[in-house]
Amino acid sequence: MFAALTGAGLSAAAGLNAYIPFLLVALLARFTDVVNLPAGFEWVESTWAIVIGAVLLMGEVVVDKIPALDSVNDALGTVVRPASGAVVFAATAAAADLDSSAWMTDHPWVGLIGGAIVAGIFHTGKAAARPVANAGTAGFAAPVLSTAEDAAAVTLSLAAVFAPVLALVLLLLVAWMLWRAWRSVVRMRERRADRRRAAGVV
Repeated sequence: MFAALTGAGLSAAAGLNAYIPFLLVALLARFTDVVNLPAGFEWVESTWAIVIGAVLLMGEVVVDKIPALDSVNDALGTVVRPASGAVVFAATAAAADLDSSAWMTDHPWVGLIGGAIVAGIFHTGKAAARPVANAGTAGFAAPVLSTAEDAAAVTLSLAAVFAPVLALVLLLLVAWMLWRAWRSVVRMRERRADRRRAAGVV
């Protein structure tokens, strides 16, 4: 159970920022005994994977806070974030010292699919809300939301590794916040449509 919670928490974080959970897992596996990656995932802790992940993280941290560019970044994230979620879920659900699951070790495809789905759901909520929030605040929402998402990704990732039950609580909280954001987006669109109809604009 804890293995699944760890994987779900990390993949949810990947839906918000693809590189934070990936780098956390990579660095813990490389420099500590907290994470011992299963066979087939050793590349995650390689020097080249860590360097590339760090460079991409720095780029995302900057670009995601710039209105309009954040939407481009989210479009690219449609592929990158589920892929990252798939890797971290499958790698950690079967990792030794993280309540490793022998079943997950024998069926890594389950973790890959599960991680991609979880990350995809969280990514979709983030990507759908951002353009409308930017439009409604003249772009001022971008850096605030991006910083909050990065903080949530860090918190979720750490909790997933060190306190999986807490990660479940945080995962549900973040999911609820994304749902509330989505409802706000829907209501904002409905109000705009009502105003256009009232003005006689189709």
